[in-house]
Amino acid sequence: MTHVYRESDDAALNQPLLGNASEPAARPTPKEGKAQLRSSVGNLANTILGTGMLSFPLAFATAGIIPGVLTCIFSACCAGLGLYFLSRCATKAPHRHSSFFAISQLTYPGLSVYFDIAIAIKCFGVSISYLIIIKGLMPSVVSALYHVLLPTDPPAWSLSGRLWISLFMVVLVPLCFLRDLHSLRHTSYVALFSVAYLVVVVITCYIFPPSGMEKPGEIHFIHFTPSFIATFPVQVFAYTCAQNLFPIYNELKSNTQARMNIVIGSSIGGACIIYEVVAVLGYLTFGSKVGANIMAMYPATSLFIACGQLAIVILVLFSYPLQVHPCRNCLDKIIEAATTHKISAPVVAEGEDDDHDYDHGAHDEASPWRHTWLTAAIIIAGFTIAYFVSSLQLVLSFVGSTGSTTISFILPGLFFARLFRDDPKERVLVTLAKGLTIYGCCVFVFCLGFNVYEVTR
Repeated sequence: MTHVYRESDDAALNQPLLGNASEPAARPTPKEGKAQLRSSVGNLANTILGTGMLSFPLAFATAGIIPGVLTCIFSACCAGLGLYFLSRCATKAPHRHSSFFAISQLTYPGLSVYFDIAIAIKCFGVSISYLIIIKGLMPSVVSALYHVLLPTDPPAWSLSGRLWISLFMVVLVPLCFLRDLHSLRHTSYVALFSVAYLVVVVITCYIFPPSGMEKPGEIHFIHFTPSFIATFPVQVFAYTCAQNLFPIYNELKSNTQARMNIVIGSSIGGACIIYEVVAVLGYLTFGSKVGANIMAMYPATSLFIACGQLAIVILVLFSYPLQVHPCRNCLDKIIEAATTHKISAPVVAEGEDDDHDYDHGAHDEASPWRHTWLTAAIIIAGFTIAYFVSSLQLVLSFVGSTGSTTISFILPGLFFARLFRDDPKERVLVTLAKGLTIYGCCVFVFCLGFNVYEVTR
């Protein structure tokens, strides 16, 4: 039988789980969410949407329009199913204290720390890639804006990518120290506006091609090529956002399953529509000649297109804190587990044995001191790597094929199948969860094997 938290459960948090009833154990202070539905959708959508959408037209070019559309929808459904399973598992955790660590303590307690290590590494790697993208893009953006607005070349100092990421850290550092995702809602809205602007650029350039654009190459409805193997992971990983699902669940005011379904459906559905529009129109605009970055294909001869390149920088800029947040949370739980040397697990489902050394699994927020130095360590380490390294493509390809697959498909399926295996009402969903785990393992092996093949070749 499943256990869903109700208001009456809040009182149970103040009752000792083990030991003498007269000696109350330490319990987390019950908290209520303050995030609105709109901000939750915005933050999750901003976590999903990134520069990966700029490669979708190339992914369609390697298979044709029809297979491209179908695989894009299939990837969205798999990602949405994983998020749904995680939201259902979140109801098993202590009141608004759900996390990968808390759920794994109930299902696979011996592996919980390793799960958090994998998630932390994945988020840290992605955050570094965002800084490297900004470092590589800003010189081109500055050059394009200068050539459009002024009849002169930009000064040499303005073409330094290292200078730009150093300046942008002034904006990013305060955002990274915010504790709640809800506090990042306004930057997410700005980032989503940048996405909308990019979509407008793609649509406008398809209907009214700018001067200087070459004629498109061949266009196929079905046309599989060997390159499809390399571009398919782009679609698989384009919907990765599971690392922020639990914080959104914890912070959402009235986080019922119906409202969580709206958050998940709106974010995944909206991202799928945007990907399809950019991919189809981008492919139709350039055909077989399309490149890995659709925005780089348009000649920056107008302020309209130059601002589109700037929109990419803004999108990446405000997506950076959304990677630091889950990275910090995972590291905090790892440190707590290492320093306390105890197993903590969330509420055990009815009918389960409760003879372990649990402390109710609730994990209080990090102290101000630990919150500060963890955030500072992540920012300093990430900035240092991005400042001196120009390409992390190889590392990120391995991190993406392992970390993204694990948190998006494998763990959601494993967690749900384990927690709801004895509920006769959930037999169909448990079967789907097992299928999602198998799919994730196949993607894991396929993508990791392909990366190894690329390296050895």
